[in-house]
Amino acid sequence: MGTPKWTTGKILCKTGAELVNATDPELVKFIGEIYYGLFGGGKMRKCGLGGRRSRFTIFPHLVKQLNTTLHLLIIFFLCAAFAFALVSLGFCIFNIIKVPYRAIHGPAGIALWNFLAGGSAVLAVTSFMAAVKLHNLTERIANFRENIFRFVILEEQYEESFWLCVASAAVHGVNLLLVAISGIRFPTLKTKTEEANVTAEDIMY
Repeated sequence: MGTPKWTTGKILCKTGAELVNATDPELVKFIGEIYYGLFGGGKMRKCGLGGRRSRFTIFPHLVKQLNTTLHLLIIFFLCAAFAFALVSLGFCIFNIIKVPYRAIHGPAGIALWNFLAGGSAVLAVTSFMAAVKLHNLTERIANFRENIFRFVILEEQYEESFWLCVASAAVHGVNLLLVAISGIRFPTLKTKTEEANVTAEDIMY
């Protein structure tokens, strides 16, 4: 959650490219990079005079330029998912050590905590995607405290921290499926062994 590699992208210094009327081969000199996470990141700005690297933090100033409520919700959902996952792990260890109960400690409890953890992870991932795609999160971060130059986003992609949250939600979904399957009682195939039971009545006949 605290890593700065949630999203990476390429940014174009639009102001610098327009000043020199740069053509396609010359645009390479004005294309920089950006990466960021929930708490900070960095960028390399290229405006015709070479690359200049800088780092930034989301809190306390940059968050005011973003959708603050949505950003805080993402962090809240991730914390909730982590907490519910720990509770689910605790109950799993409890069930291994002792005989599971049919109450909140047993399969029903494991299903509940996995549902809450997976649901929170899904909400966090969905909220982050909404911030990136609908609220132009990358562009807002790239243009933070830029008074002269204007940057536009050429491309952006999600990185390993984002996909780790997606994988976490998927794992909780698989756990729910396994708990549901374990509660299904499948019919057992009984093989009938024909045994010759010889009684006194059989001998008479």
